[in-house]
Amino acid sequence: MRDGMKKASWIGMGAVLGLLLSLNLSVFAQRESRLPIPYEDLQLLSAVFGKIKSDYVEQVPDDKLIKEAINGMVRGLDPHSDFLDAEAFHELQVDTQGRFGGLGIEVGVEDGVIRVVSPIEDTPAFKAGIKSGDLIVKIDDTATRGMPLAKAVEKMRGKPGTSVLLTVVRKDVDTPLTFTLLRQEINVKSIRAKALEPGYGYIRVRKFQEDTGGDLAKAIRELYANGPLKGLVLDLRSDPGGLLNQAVAVSSAFLPKDALVVYTDGRTPDARMRLTASRENYVRRGDDYLRDLPAGVKTVPMVVLVDAGTASASEIVAGALQDHKRATVLGAKTFGKGSVQTILPLGNNTGLKLTTARYYTPAGRSIQAKGIEPDIQVDDGRDSPNRIREANLEHHLDVPAVGGSKGAVIAGKGTPGTPDAKAAAKSGGQPDALPPRLDFGSDEDFQLKQAINHLKGAPVVESVKALSAEAKTQ
Repeated sequence: MRDGMKKASWIGMGAVLGLLLSLNLSVFAQRESRLPIPYEDLQLLSAVFGKIKSDYVEQVPDDKLIKEAINGMVRGLDPHSDFLDAEAFHELQVDTQGRFGGLGIEVGVEDGVIRVVSPIEDTPAFKAGIKSGDLIVKIDDTATRGMPLAKAVEKMRGKPGTSVLLTVVRKDVDTPLTFTLLRQEINVKSIRAKALEPGYGYIRVRKFQEDTGGDLAKAIRELYANGPLKGLVLDLRSDPGGLLNQAVAVSSAFLPKDALVVYTDGRTPDARMRLTASRENYVRRGDDYLRDLPAGVKTVPMVVLVDAGTASASEIVAGALQDHKRATVLGAKTFGKGSVQTILPLGNNTGLKLTTARYYTPAGRSIQAKGIEPDIQVDDGRDSPNRIREANLEHHLDVPAVGGSKGAVIAGKGTPGTPDAKAAAKSGGQPDALPPRLDFGSDEDFQLKQAINHLKGAPVVESVKALSAEAKTQ
């Protein structure tokens, strides 16, 4: 027995050393040469590996143990770092292109359960009534607690026309909800634009994808084809973010050339950038699609609409336009994701999505766990104190410590604001009537109406409840 345990321990140590080599930790060791290799901790990891190999009730493949060790190590850092196996790496590429077969849900992980960041407009999930902040506790018959995010995405995506059953826990709803959704081809166009009335334009950015900047330029030219604009609304509500260079592109369309859009600060030279409204910061290949835009787009009065689902890249745009006093930000406080993730290739088509920097607005504000405060608060009844934001996520990064070194990182414990998913053991029925989802840009869009009022110099009503109360007294 002793020999068997000793053998398993040596196997464990060999596996751990192999893991370190595969992660190219020698590179990091050169960067942090002052830090000793934690041999005692590695021995502990090896001992656990050996115990599982020798004593666990069933045999577990070495690659599974190593992969789960990597997953645990990375996910314990913050909510946005992740190990990407070959399949997850491919899914990431598909996601940034905006074309896939599935349900149309942006998802993340919270306390080991899959959380809805935002449903995508005009998709099966959006039409069924899936909401931001919902916890997906089961996919078909499989519980999601502890399920890797990539695996959950894999189970929800599939051939168009096939169905999937989601069991969802929602705040303020006593029993779990079930949704039977039919997958369809999701081809998300990131830009939607229209003329609201003569002289006033509306542009919505759903997500920052590869073609966002080019599509925005096309939309601007179409809006100006009928003459100059008196006012423009840029709608970033429930935009979960996306590609950093595309956030720079959208900002650059409205800012003077070479104006600072965002800067980042991290531990490595590559993580320290100053991104300005310059072609080299948003065009990866091809011509400058923002060249020769109508001159009026640089000065037209603007309102940027934001809400609690406005996150990451969309917060960069809102913060840049706000700091340069180029636009009035209207709506509700944003999500508060102020960190940058870098994809680090590891070989064999795998990668590491690692938080490498914080981003700061041109005025030096950190948005991390704080969000963008709108210039004009307008409550349309969709937000609530229970709305999930970055500050609610376990292991979120807080703002740098006061008096600490620049770019210092503090791991936050988070303040969970969601029901305990363990209590979601039993399945509820499909609700008979869900509150209708807001169609951004429609005639019923209260915040958009207030944005137009502001552009026209008319009074802005700060709450839909106040408007209802006023109507009752008349």
